Amino acid sequence: MAMSTGGSGGGPMCDINVTPLVDVMLVLLIIFMVTAPILSYPIDIDLPQKSLTPPPEQKNPPEPIDLRIDGANQVFWNNSPVPLSALRNMMEAEVERDPNNQPTLQIDTAEDADYGVLARVLATARNAQMQKIGFVKK
Repeated sequence: MAMSTGGSGGGPMCDINVTPLVDVMLVLLIIFMVTAPILSYPIDIDLPQKSLTPPPEQKNPPEPIDLRIDGANQVFWNNSPVPLSALRNMMEAEVERDPNNQPTLQIDTAEDADYGVLARVLATARNAQMQKIGFVKK
Protein backbone atom coordinates (compact mmCIF):
# COMPACT_ATOMS: atom_id res chain seq x y z
CA MET A 1 0.00 0.00 0.00
CA ALA A 2 1.40 3.33 -0.95
CA MET A 3 0.84 6.40 1.12
CA SER A 4 1.43 9.89 0.14
CA THR A 5 1.07 12.96 2.16
CA GLY A 6 -0.85 15.43 0.19
CA GLY A 7 0.55 18.88 0.04
CA SER A 8 -2.88 20.44 -0.33
CA GLY A 9 -3.45 20.66 3.36
CA GLY A 10 -5.70 17.64 3.93
CA GLY A 11 -4.83 14.54 5.86
CA PRO A 12 -2.80 11.67 4.49
CA MET A 13 -4.06 10.23 1.14
CA CYS A 14 -4.19 6.44 0.99
CA ASP A 15 -4.30 4.76 -2.43
CA ILE A 16 -4.05 1.02 -3.09
CA ASN A 17 -1.60 0.12 -5.79
CA VAL A 18 -3.59 -2.38 -7.92
CA THR A 19 -0.94 -2.95 -10.60
CA PRO A 20 0.65 -5.98 -8.87
CA LEU A 21 -2.82 -7.41 -8.23
CA VAL A 22 -3.74 -7.09 -11.92
CA ASP A 23 -0.43 -8.69 -12.94
CA VAL A 24 -1.00 -11.66 -10.65
CA MET A 25 -4.58 -12.10 -11.86
CA LEU A 26 -3.49 -12.06 -15.53
CA VAL A 27 -0.80 -14.65 -14.85
CA LEU A 28 -3.32 -16.87 -13.05
CA LEU A 29 -5.79 -16.45 -15.89
CA ILE A 30 -3.20 -17.55 -18.44
CA ILE A 31 -2.19 -20.54 -16.28
CA PHE A 32 -5.81 -21.67 -15.97
CA MET A 33 -6.43 -21.23 -19.69
CA VAL A 34 -3.41 -23.35 -20.59
CA THR A 35 -3.93 -26.09 -18.03
CA ALA A 36 -7.73 -26.39 -18.29
CA PRO A 37 -8.69 -29.46 -20.30
CA ILE A 38 -10.54 -28.74 -23.50
CA LEU A 39 -13.94 -30.39 -23.45
CA SER A 40 -14.34 -32.83 -26.28
CA TYR A 41 -17.39 -34.77 -27.28
CA PRO A 42 -16.88 -38.00 -29.21
CA ILE A 43 -18.86 -38.39 -32.41
CA ASP A 44 -19.52 -41.86 -33.75
CA ILE A 45 -18.92 -42.03 -37.49
CA ASP A 46 -19.40 -45.10 -39.59
CA LEU A 47 -16.67 -44.87 -42.19
CA PRO A 48 -16.62 -47.22 -45.14
CA GLN A 49 -14.25 -50.13 -44.72
CA LYS A 50 -11.81 -51.39 -47.30
CA SER A 51 -13.27 -54.20 -49.36
CA LEU A 52 -11.49 -56.58 -51.72
CA THR A 53 -14.62 -57.40 -53.65
CA PRO A 54 -15.88 -54.76 -56.09
CA PRO A 55 -19.33 -53.36 -55.48
CA PRO A 56 -22.14 -54.85 -57.53
CA GLU A 57 -23.04 -53.10 -60.73
CA GLN A 58 -25.64 -50.42 -60.29
CA LYS A 59 -28.91 -50.89 -62.07
CA ASN A 60 -30.40 -48.00 -63.92
CA PRO A 61 -32.35 -46.03 -61.35
CA PRO A 62 -36.09 -45.93 -61.87
CA GLU A 63 -37.84 -42.72 -62.83
CA PRO A 64 -38.26 -40.38 -59.85
CA ILE A 65 -41.68 -39.84 -58.36
CA ASP A 66 -42.86 -36.24 -58.46
CA LEU A 67 -44.99 -35.53 -55.41
CA ARG A 68 -46.50 -32.05 -55.32
CA ILE A 69 -48.49 -30.35 -52.56
CA ASP A 70 -50.36 -27.27 -53.76
CA GLY A 71 -51.72 -24.31 -51.83
CA ALA A 72 -55.07 -26.07 -51.24
CA ASN A 73 -53.15 -28.95 -49.56
CA GLN A 74 -54.00 -31.32 -52.40
CA VAL A 75 -51.37 -34.01 -53.02
CA PHE A 76 -50.39 -34.88 -56.61
CA TRP A 77 -48.51 -38.09 -57.51
CA ASN A 78 -46.86 -37.53 -60.91
CA ASN A 79 -49.42 -34.78 -61.66
CA SER A 80 -52.40 -36.98 -60.71
CA PRO A 81 -54.42 -35.99 -57.63
CA VAL A 82 -54.19 -38.58 -54.87
CA PRO A 83 -55.93 -38.69 -51.49
CA LEU A 84 -53.54 -38.66 -48.56
CA SER A 85 -54.95 -41.96 -47.28
CA ALA A 86 -53.94 -43.82 -50.48
CA LEU A 87 -50.41 -42.45 -50.46
CA ARG A 88 -48.93 -45.14 -48.19
CA ASN A 89 -50.14 -48.02 -50.38
CA MET A 90 -48.65 -46.36 -53.45
CA MET A 91 -45.32 -45.79 -51.71
CA GLU A 92 -45.19 -49.37 -50.40
CA ALA A 93 -45.89 -50.68 -53.91
CA GLU A 94 -42.94 -48.67 -55.27
CA VAL A 95 -40.66 -49.98 -52.51
CA GLU A 96 -41.76 -53.60 -53.05
CA ARG A 97 -40.85 -53.47 -56.76
CA ASP A 98 -37.16 -53.37 -55.95
CA PRO A 99 -36.19 -52.56 -52.33
CA ASN A 100 -32.52 -52.13 -53.28
CA ASN A 101 -33.19 -49.79 -56.22
CA GLN A 102 -35.97 -47.49 -55.06
CA PRO A 103 -37.11 -44.45 -57.01
CA THR A 104 -36.40 -41.01 -55.61
CA LEU A 105 -39.38 -39.24 -54.09
CA GLN A 106 -39.12 -35.60 -55.17
CA ILE A 107 -41.37 -33.44 -53.00
CA ASP A 108 -42.44 -30.01 -54.24
CA THR A 109 -44.58 -27.86 -51.98
CA ALA A 110 -46.30 -24.57 -52.61
CA GLU A 111 -45.32 -21.69 -50.36
CA ASP A 112 -48.80 -21.47 -48.87
CA ALA A 113 -49.16 -25.24 -48.30
CA ASP A 114 -49.87 -26.42 -44.77
CA TYR A 115 -46.83 -27.82 -42.97
CA GLY A 116 -48.98 -30.52 -41.36
CA VAL A 117 -49.69 -32.07 -44.77
CA LEU A 118 -45.97 -32.15 -45.57
CA ALA A 119 -45.25 -33.72 -42.17
CA ARG A 120 -47.86 -36.44 -42.83
CA VAL A 121 -46.37 -37.11 -46.28
CA LEU A 122 -42.87 -37.45 -44.79
CA ALA A 123 -44.15 -39.73 -42.01
CA THR A 124 -45.95 -41.85 -44.60
CA ALA A 125 -42.77 -42.12 -46.68
CA ARG A 126 -40.78 -43.15 -43.62
CA ASN A 127 -43.37 -45.75 -42.63
CA ALA A 128 -43.36 -47.11 -46.18
CA GLN A 129 -39.56 -47.62 -45.89
CA MET A 130 -38.72 -45.12 -48.66
CA GLN A 131 -35.02 -44.30 -48.52
CA LYS A 132 -34.52 -41.68 -51.23
CA ILE A 133 -36.45 -38.50 -50.44
CA GLY A 134 -35.58 -35.11 -51.87
CA PHE A 135 -37.09 -31.65 -52.03
CA VAL A 136 -37.48 -29.61 -55.19
CA LYS A 137 -36.10 -26.10 -54.90
CA LYS A 138 -37.81 -23.39 -56.86
